[in-house]
This record gives sequence, C-alpha cells and structure tokens, in this order.
Amino acid sequence: MDSLKQIIRDIPDFPKKGIVFKDITTLLSDAKSFNRMVDLLAHRYIGEKIDQIVGIEARGFILGAALAYKLGTGITLVRKPGKLPYDTCSIDYELEYGTDTLEIHEDAFKKGDRILIADDLLATGGTMAAVVDLVDKFEVDLHECVFMAELDFLKGRDKLPPGKVFSLLNF
Repeated sequence: MDSLKQIIRDIPDFPKKGIVFKDITTLLSDAKSFNRMVDLLAHRYIGEKIDQIVGIEARGFILGAALAYKLGTGITLVRKPGKLPYDTCSIDYELEYGTDTLEIHEDAFKKGDRILIADDLLATGGTMAAVVDLVDKFEVDLHECVFMAELDFLKGRDKLPPGKVFSLLNF
C-alpha cells in the first residue's frame, strides 16, 4: 500500500492556508497504480453479492464506476441539485460554513438491494453521513462505505455506521 500512498501528491495550503490537500489525480493518471487500487478494492467484495454501487459526485463516480465494472453491478449516482433528469429524493446536510443538498433518483434501488457507497476520500465524514441517511430512505442493505483513502486524524468514520467503513489507504 505504501507504493500507492507515495503516488498521491500533497498540496500544501489548498483549498485554504493550513490544509494539506491529498491530490489523488496523480494516482488516477498512473494506469498501473489505478488498476492496482481498483483490483484491491474489488477483491474485497467478490462473492458479496453487491447489487449496486453508489457513487458520490464527483470523484466517487470514478471509483464507483470502476468497482461496478469489476463486480458486474450497476452504479447509482448521488448528485448536487438539478443534475439528475428524473424525480429525486434529496437530503440537506451541514457543512463547515452552511448547508448543501444531495439528490438521488427516487427509483434508484429495488427493495432489498445490497449496496456499497463509494467515494475517493473520507475526511470529516459529513458528506458520506448524508448519503448514508439518504439511502436509508430506501429499503436497501448497506454493505459498506468504501474509500480509496482516509484521513484518520479527522475521525470521519465516527459519523458513519460502525463496522461499515473500509479505506484502502490511511493517512
């Protein structure tokens, strides 16, 4: 895992002073590393009978689509308001400075679907917690929330269901 971690670039003072941003684009653009990362994550779920991957806008789409392909499932998108063309369910959630909203198609799942929610990075956990609450409106089985990387010191997993979080890389 260290070889994958080393490819992720640190950007100091982005998006604001004092923050060290983990730039995953360097891993995504390296074919060998990207393939290895997807294979390692997909291997965890082989045989788990996952019905749908939920990808969170926007980098969760990348991870979610790759996992859906590897696992032979579909992908459902969670997007910002006004981006989905059909009737939606939405959730408002708190940010550091204000609120935001996420939406999903109201017919995204079949009753009993076993789902994974995928995103690139677990930081404070606010967005993923909102998505968990959003999919809880459906009668589905949340198998796990899966991340390429996690910033452990921010304790985002504390906002998520116990035992339902997996991160490939930890910082």
